[in-house]
Amino acid sequence: MTELLFSYGTLQLESVQRASFGRVLPMAPDSLPGFRVETVRITDEQVLATSGFAEHPMLVYTGVPGDVVNGAVLQLTVDEVRAADAYEVDDYHRIAVTLTSGATAWVYVSSEHRGPSSDERG
Repeated sequence: MTELLFSYGTLQLESVQRASFGRVLPMAPDSLPGFRVETVRITDEQVLATSGFAEHPMLVYTGVPGDVVNGAVLQLTVDEVRAADAYEVDDYHRIAVTLTSGATAWVYVSSEHRGPSSDERG
């Protein structure tokens, strides 16, 4: 079964995909309305080694339709979603969202700002 994951940051990098999933994932451009990008400083040594960056983007829900984050939809297996969960640090939380394309996908958002309530999610 294929799962969709919206990436707006390091999960789009071929090096991160190879390290996390053992392959380069199929991806297509898409966007997510109602969110904005902030940054978080990563201290996890494994994530730092894999991504090569200490500052990572992080989504925060605004609910404002004009706030749009561009990124890519990745196609993963269920096991690869678990691997993505392991890659993301505790600062992130995975939720389901509806993308501009109409597709429903997982996305990692700020653990402090969990996003729309379940009745608003796609």
